[in-house]
Amino acid sequence: MIKINDHFLDLKNSYLFSDISKRVSKFQKENPDREIIRLGIGDVTKPLSKTVVKALHNAVDEMASSETFRGYGPEQGYEFLIDKIIEFEYKPLGINLERSEVFISDGSKCDTGNIGDILDVSNTVAITDPVYPVYLDTNVMTGRSKIEFLPCNQENDFAPSLPKEKADMIYLCLPNNPTGTVLTKDQLKVFVDYAKANKSLILFDAAYESYITEENVPHSIYEIEGAKEVAIEFRSFSKQAGFTGTRCAYTIVPEELIGYTKNGGAINMHSLWLRRQSTKFNGVSYIVQKAAESIYTPEGQKEIKEYISYYMENAKIIRDGLESIGIKTFGGVNAPYIWLKTPGNLSSWEFFDLLLNEVGIVGTPGVGFGDEGEGYFRLTAFGSRENTIKAIEKIKKMTF
Repeated sequence: MIKINDHFLDLKNSYLFSDISKRVSKFQKENPDREIIRLGIGDVTKPLSKTVVKALHNAVDEMASSETFRGYGPEQGYEFLIDKIIEFEYKPLGINLERSEVFISDGSKCDTGNIGDILDVSNTVAITDPVYPVYLDTNVMTGRSKIEFLPCNQENDFAPSLPKEKADMIYLCLPNNPTGTVLTKDQLKVFVDYAKANKSLILFDAAYESYITEENVPHSIYEIEGAKEVAIEFRSFSKQAGFTGTRCAYTIVPEELIGYTKNGGAINMHSLWLRRQSTKFNGVSYIVQKAAESIYTPEGQKEIKEYISYYMENAKIIRDGLESIGIKTFGGVNAPYIWLKTPGNLSSWEFFDLLLNEVGIVGTPGVGFGDEGEGYFRLTAFGSRENTIKAIEKIKKMTF
């Protein structure tokens, strides 16, 4: 008899964005002539920049020659990309990293889910609520049942408090998905100090750090003294350079990060992640890594800044438009997401259905990110400028 992993039965019936897709598909079948504007899923709409496309073409040409063809690459990533990441992403912040501490991957979603492979199932887990569903779901799949949710709501300015019970693993997503809110350096230091005092691990998802505009907001957890001893950081090219379909990211696992055996013995966690990756992962393709490297050229830097500016202008259009009709909004300043309080005491899904049925706009129900998200709603700034303006004008004409 083939036995399944029973922990999958503890999950909700389907993933949040699958539920949305089913509702939208049903609406399309019933209303084939209606226009739909999608501001729900956090997928980019602008094409890859000219510099990235040129790098892709050049890399493909290299793969077509017996002299420059490459087969398996290093599981941890090519040094040409790792060196650029260290130079452009961390040195300007005063953070020194070794090559060995940077792991190139095919996405932060994969890494934040897979990191659980090197962590014991008995660990207690603290997860902010609301937050990206992958953190919770992947822990449930693994069998971790001791989970504490850290409420983030309007009453506490969406800033989580420390866990009430001792937590071994703490997930922080900053700037936050879905709320778009951030912590200051002083607020983040509180979590680093807690982790050091309790021998906890912070899993820090910084996928949206390139959208930060305000001062005193850390771009990396390693800006906080002592964080290398207690934190793993996840970053991605998906939203920074439009790689959602190209797939490239990286994870930082410091050499000084220590985990513990059941008997209390100290173990270097870097070595465990290296072992996991070299066993289960064959690395990101040479072609994609050359494309990622190209964003660190002068032309590439200029293009991604324009790219980010485009989406942040969309965020401003959404935020200003909603506030002009009295809808309370959060985020949209340091992240490409606008988190809004649903008008008229509508539930998250009621507001979803209202937008879809009345004006053909798709967003994301806040409750899909956790119980604290009930009564809230997320709109993404990753749509086209034309659709963003059109969507807001439609919403402004609605009656709530």
